[in-house]
Amino acid sequence: MKKYSIKDLVNKIQNKEISCEEVIDFYIKEIEKKEDKIDAFLSLDKENAIKKAKYLDEKIVKGEKVGLLAGIPIAIKDNMCTRGVKTTCASKMLEDFIPPYDATVIKKLELEDAILIGKTNLDEFAMGSSTENSAFKITKNPIDNSRVPGGSSGGSAAAVGGEMVPLALGSDTGDSIRQPASFCGIVGMKPTYGLVSRFGLIAFGSSLDQIGPFSMTVEDNAYLLSIIVGEDDNDGTTAKNLEKKDYTKDIDSGIKGMKIGIPKEFIEEEGLDPEIKEVVIKDIEILRELGADVEEFSLPSTKDGLAPYYIISSAEASSNLARFDSIRYGYRTKDYENVSELVEKSRSEAFGREVKRRIMLGTYALSSGYYDAYYLKALRVKALIKKAFDEAFAKYDVILGPVAPTTAPKLGSSLSDPIKMYLGDIYTISVNLAGLPGLSVPCGKDKNGLPIGLQLIGDCFKENNLIRAGYAYEQARGRFE
Repeated sequence: MKKYSIKDLVNKIQNKEISCEEVIDFYIKEIEKKEDKIDAFLSLDKENAIKKAKYLDEKIVKGEKVGLLAGIPIAIKDNMCTRGVKTTCASKMLEDFIPPYDATVIKKLELEDAILIGKTNLDEFAMGSSTENSAFKITKNPIDNSRVPGGSSGGSAAAVGGEMVPLALGSDTGDSIRQPASFCGIVGMKPTYGLVSRFGLIAFGSSLDQIGPFSMTVEDNAYLLSIIVGEDDNDGTTAKNLEKKDYTKDIDSGIKGMKIGIPKEFIEEEGLDPEIKEVVIKDIEILRELGADVEEFSLPSTKDGLAPYYIISSAEASSNLARFDSIRYGYRTKDYENVSELVEKSRSEAFGREVKRRIMLGTYALSSGYYDAYYLKALRVKALIKKAFDEAFAKYDVILGPVAPTTAPKLGSSLSDPIKMYLGDIYTISVNLAGLPGLSVPCGKDKNGLPIGLQLIGDCFKENNLIRAGYAYEQARGRFE
């Protein structure tokens, strides 16, 4: 099954060369073989997956129409609501929460007959970069189980990287799709803000969050992206009147004449691992060989993104998580004397350390006397970063650089130094602040055999540029090694 693209596999299923049941049986066996070592999933629904596969096979035999993902198993990050299926956000606060509705992306997948095989682990409420901040388990990197898979969408990335599923969905607030994709050696896309509906995504930072796909190849990523995009009446932040696109169309048209910019700040960053720097410089030559016009330029504002990102995201997290008061739903402490004590004790017991840290930081930034000094100033810097990117995209089609300054760290190392974990977002968070699309593509390995990711950044709603460039690079890279 692994040797086929998603498009080819769907065609074989529809032509009755392979059955949906065979596909699901293959991936269930892969999960059973590997899950004990990787711990990517919080829940699995094998029984319903097999039942749906049989139902789709019956439809195909009868000559009835099936969807673009018929028979394809997909894993879902456990912060997206699934009707009748637990959605926990990897938090004790929501350990028994069963949503009464589906997120819009889930509806889109089901309309195309995808088979939702399980919900994946994450850093609690998507706050973290290692998937060690889960209340239930620690996910391991499928390449090296002694290392983290990245986060917060580490479960989804590990499930795809471990070849337990061919596709998965994650969410990206600062780097939470691109960084785990880089660490696990797969492809991850953070779409333009507003391209994919956030309805049913349990919010971390509402102005920054975006749902996106994981896959083994750029083409498969583009295939899934084409299905989940679009305006949604339930989400007022989705872009209006966007033309429906097939992102796989003209994917192989090449990048001759494409203008690609490399910010000097990305390459000269003090904390960048020399091995990653060497790989990125080599990649520049590959892109030139493919006909792209590649040059260095200065984008100094990208270095200013860390502080405003953590102020804005923490402020929004503080506001979004205020709804979890244990009165209407969620974890409830057993011992309390009044409503105030109920709320205080329940939140203290149910939220983990990283979530509490960000709630406190966000509440402080929004408090009287500090709002202007921190939150308002952060919004101004955010606007300046967006302006700098706008000026860069007046000249370049794509901006290129590393995804992260290091490869996947050892388990436990990020927990002992949260500031170091935050600094690992240096190349990615400005993309979220500016609402831009970003694509992580595997580009090599370090001396320990750990994957390195190349980040391609595009202008708003120019995902097709990233896909073309990523596909051309992916196809060519082996020839230049």
